[in-house]
Amino acid sequence: MIQIQNLIFALIMGCLMSLSITLATTFARIGFAENFFGAWFGVWLVAYPVAIAGILIYKPLASNITAAVIEKLRSHES
Repeated sequence: MIQIQNLIFALIMGCLMSLSITLATTFARIGFAENFFGAWFGVWLVAYPVAIAGILIYKPLASNITAAVIEKLRSHES
């Protein structure tokens, strides 16, 4: 079951990341063309739900990998 905190985090992080990534890639692809904002919004509408799903699916894996890396780093400090 998805916790509400994780869902809200995914909604906010997904929005911020998909907006910035689609902005950069749309600009790289078409430049600041006359239809830039329309094209950007169209791409973002596809990217946003994908970002949310990706965050919800990969967050546990990324958290586990992060914990393992931190544990290794701490064991090498001692």
